[in-house]
Amino acid sequence: MRNVAVRTVELVKEFKMGKTIVSALKGVSFSIDEGSFFSIIGPSGSGKSTLLNLIGGLDKASRGKILVDSVDLAELNERELAQYRLKNVGFVFQFFNLVPTLTALKNVELPLVFAGVASRQRHLKAEEVLASVGLGNRLSHKPTELSGGEQQRVSMARALINEPQIILADEPTGNLDTQTGQEIMQLLGRLNTKGGKTIILVTHDLEVAQYADQIVHLRDGMVENIEIVGKNSRSK
Repeated sequence: MRNVAVRTVELVKEFKMGKTIVSALKGVSFSIDEGSFFSIIGPSGSGKSTLLNLIGGLDKASRGKILVDSVDLAELNERELAQYRLKNVGFVFQFFNLVPTLTALKNVELPLVFAGVASRQRHLKAEEVLASVGLGNRLSHKPTELSGGEQQRVSMARALINEPQIILADEPTGNLDTQTGQEIMQLLGRLNTKGGKTIILVTHDLEVAQYADQIVHLRDGMVENIEIVGKNSRSK
């Protein structure tokens, strides 16, 4: 039996818009096993990205709990949350969020800079991780010199550089063509099956969601149902 990597308990997130309180999440509860591939799917406005941001420590819940490796994120102060984001989770975004003036190598090195790793070690580690995502020959290229798929691979290498156990991917194929999107999903699948990473993916695309072992369907900030997919036909 695998350990639980992430558990949410009656999770509520509210935003104040003028005098109105908007509920983005309304009592969301589920568990994600360590080393599993978990998809969160739903239409726009269902609370998908809000939920991912809360798990990633980018925002705080209004009520309820998020337990990551049994640690309640609500009990962490700002310094501890920053360390959690740096060491425990890696982020992959739809629009890549790369620094346009930096090379692929320097973009991937950034988390190590914040972690205080020496320059030579940063360089070697970034080279290694970029090679692992198929970009060993694109180290000196800036984002504008890379295709969308290559930029997303740089984003994934940056997410992996601190060796987090959890990868959070927010619509990672949303800005890519179909074939390139499939290649990115296959890479995420290999990180899960061969690398043992826990993958938490947000998408509105049911075909993309099917790469997961388990899918939670959100609607209007609530869990509509949880679907067990099991090991699927994704390329290993």
